[in-house]
Amino acid sequence: GSTYSSKVFRVTFLTLAVSVAVPLLGVTVLLDCPIDPQPISLKEPPLLTGVLEPNTKLRKAERLWENQLVGPESIVNIGDVLFTGTADGKIIKIEDGEIQTIARIGHGPCGGREDEPTCGRPLGMRVGPNNTLFVADAYYGLYEVDPDTGETRTLVSTKTPIEGQKLSFVNDLTVTRDGRKIYFTDSSSKWQRRDYLFLVMEGTDDGLLEYDTVTKEVKVLMVGLRFPNGVQLSPAEDFVLVQETTMARIRRQLRCSNLLSITFRYYVSGLMKGGADMFVENMPGLPDNIRLSSSGGYWVAMAAVRPNPGFSLLDFLSEKPWIKRMIFKLLSQETVAKFVPKYSLIVELSETGSYKRSFHDPNGVTVAYVSEAHEHNGHLYLGSFRSPYICRLDLQHV
Repeated sequence: GSTYSSKVFRVTFLTLAVSVAVPLLGVTVLLDCPIDPQPISLKEPPLLTGVLEPNTKLRKAERLWENQLVGPESIVNIGDVLFTGTADGKIIKIEDGEIQTIARIGHGPCGGREDEPTCGRPLGMRVGPNNTLFVADAYYGLYEVDPDTGETRTLVSTKTPIEGQKLSFVNDLTVTRDGRKIYFTDSSSKWQRRDYLFLVMEGTDDGLLEYDTVTKEVKVLMVGLRFPNGVQLSPAEDFVLVQETTMARIRRQLRCSNLLSITFRYYVSGLMKGGADMFVENMPGLPDNIRLSSSGGYWVAMAAVRPNPGFSLLDFLSEKPWIKRMIFKLLSQETVAKFVPKYSLIVELSETGSYKRSFHDPNGVTVAYVSEAHEHNGHLYLGSFRSPYICRLDLQHV
């Protein structure tokens, strides 16, 4: 009797499997895929040992202004006054613990994914030499904002193509001390910020641009970067670092200056051809923003981690475009995002790009979705593209 029932079970199971699989296969063949993924070649992620050894140091951070702001991506300070941009399109000032909206680049309604292009999304933020704010809005472009009056001025509009390319996802910026040059990333000329997961999975490439505040000219400096994201000038301003999120690495673009102008140094041959080289390769996560540390190095916030030992979904899918196609034929970006493990990681790099220390929050218990680490007054202020708070970590006590 038992062999008969196991036979029946096998036949029933196979019939069920086939009846589910065949329509599913038919559907996936017929369905359109929103992305055209390219194979990406990643090295095996670095082992999380030594200075990268997992810890819970980020859990010592305190959450500030919880549920009073949403998605404070980038943080700057003028004296002890903080400024940030939020997911509902606002540029916010925090003085003596009080939150005040000083400007908006877009207009309401704000809230859902479909509102983002009109609402605007302020991402990277910097303070210029005259204490004005420079803001990269993902949908609108580069702006200068008066922190006292809230008056906004367009520097580079996404409506104007640059060298024939449309700016679709203006992301981060870094400004020279004299305020003359602004280096900024356009993460994609195809995908908008709300489709960032399509961008990560597709592996298309875009570039680093330079805006001259005097001549008002925009130049494309680097192309072929896969998801160019955070940018940071070196302390001596002799090079610009660009985070290449999809490739888990940081590229360096050299500058050289003379009294008349600041130009990029392009090498004719060899490793330095084009004036660009690798600063850090094969990082333990996908780098988001990069900011200076008081030790002369850099703070790098990871948008996601590549666990080793462990399973990294991004690495698993990197050379399997067909699986990516299947996934995005069947699932929305929101659903796919839920499969990315919550794990917050910040690393401090030396001036030469070696790892000095790392702060972790496995499972994102206290600090979830960290996008930037901004150092001010012995503390790290942690921005987040999703969380409804800013975290503050006391560097004396970690």
